Amino acid sequence: MLDLKLVRECPDLIREAILRKGMDVNLDAFLEKDAHHREVLTLVESDRAEIKVASTQLGGMSEDERESALVELQNRKKALKLQEATERNLREEVRALAMQLPMPPAADVPDGKDDSENLEIRRVGKLPEFTFPPKSHQEIGESLGMLDIPRGVKLAGSRNFLLLGDLALLEQAVLRMALHHMVKRGFQPVAVPMLVTRECMEGTGYFPGGEEQAYLSEKDDLSLIGTSEVPLTSIHSGEKLLEDDLPLRRVALSPCFRREAGTYGKDTKGLYRVHQFWKVEQVVLGPNDREWSEQEHLRMLAHATDLVDLLELPYRVVNVCSGDLGQGQVQKFDIETWMPSRKSYGETHSASRFFDFQSRRLDLRYRPTEGGKPKFCHTLNNTVIASPRVLIALLENHQQKDGSVAIPKALQPFFGNSVLAKPQN
Repeated sequence: MLDLKLVRECPDLIREAILRKGMDVNLDAFLEKDAHHREVLTLVESDRAEIKVASTQLGGMSEDERESALVELQNRKKALKLQEATERNLREEVRALAMQLPMPPAADVPDGKDDSENLEIRRVGKLPEFTFPPKSHQEIGESLGMLDIPRGVKLAGSRNFLLLGDLALLEQAVLRMALHHMVKRGFQPVAVPMLVTRECMEGTGYFPGGEEQAYLSEKDDLSLIGTSEVPLTSIHSGEKLLEDDLPLRRVALSPCFRREAGTYGKDTKGLYRVHQFWKVEQVVLGPNDREWSEQEHLRMLAHATDLVDLLELPYRVVNVCSGDLGQGQVQKFDIETWMPSRKSYGETHSASRFFDFQSRRLDLRYRPTEGGKPKFCHTLNNTVIASPRVLIALLENHQQKDGSVAIPKALQPFFGNSVLAKPQN
């Protein structure tokens, strides 16, 4: 949620953000409803004060005066109750409209409609040159007897799969390596719930608007997470932290679930777009300092690129354009890893900063060391690794002529072998 004072005083800034992000949001409706609510609130507060004064005056009246004044006071209280109900309804309507307003993108975010207009910042690593016809990750996994998509579909429907044997172990090895990588860098590991409340989804900006992408447990009014960003960022909702305790740097390994609504017919082959996956996610809560947030954003991006370097995968970093940003994102950098079967780079990581967008929705604040009013924290998050998408890049880039897959040196201690090969009978 935005600072509503900013919205009132700088509506053109928000109007520009709506245009740049390509969102269908009626700012004028919010401004009109907000103005109406503030008028009614002023009347309510004025009536409350007058009724309080009138109540204190009853003791100094004669019996006849008091009887007449009591009737008038009761009528005023009844009218106030109706006015208070109107104020509550307007307040909720204003909040609902405010929840749709987007965070203005940073000045250096490129303008564009979708991911095709993201701006490449740099490329790292040499693309593989094969002396044999390369296979796709699906062909590699199936030839090794370690990937079974048809039976995964039989068990759970489209976009599901089974990893078998050493490929299942390789996935867990990559996840353990990523978690170890972040703990070494000072991040606190956290085991988080996979089911969260609507308040968590709203607080992090996934609701309203993202309900179609979530798996919902309507009976309990809970949602399966699509990323551990949601519970990690929500841990201290409604709390006031101490500035000396910031920043809080945390990392979680969790299964994630996404319905992928609206992607019918898109990326239907292989493991690129699936309903259930694993992710190691880094989240940072920090002070309300824009310069600090910008630097921390780059540090978090570097944690992820350093890991991709250790996996010996070629990749590129892109500055995500305005039309491809989410509602609350100020700026996002994606890491796209080379996937030979796609003949292109595929998104494997996203690093986002929000300033105080999420913390306002979560009522997440801290008390400044030097005193003064509590301030809203800044929040940031970034993928450390996500699987099975990373398996696509590992299998395809490191495949060998004999059908095996070479395991990067840094990953070998976690996997226990230097090669992924078909078991010998």
